[in-house]
Amino acid sequence: MTRSEFDASLSAAEPPADLSLPLQSMWWLGKNNWDHAHDLIDSAPGSENAWVHAHLHRIEGDESNANYWYRRAGRETPDYGLSKERDVLLAFFLD
Repeated sequence: MTRSEFDASLSAAEPPADLSLPLQSMWWLGKNNWDHAHDLIDSAPGSENAWVHAHLHRIEGDESNANYWYRRAGRETPDYGLSKERDVLLAFFLD
């Protein structure tokens, strides 16, 4: 799936069936449903899921919790804005 296809899919009521869990979470975030995005990723194992989880807590403004999840993901806390981080996440998972 390309980024354009992902963005176009946001007009649907449900995410495409073949999206990975991190992309499903990012999809719900794209629908402005932070709670559902978080519920999906909250207890999912793995560093990729932890990276999305960190991003969600950064959006929430909970920096200490976000930093915990960045460490779990094995990543540095970004020194750029949320919009760019969303682009980086989507490029990574859609690649």
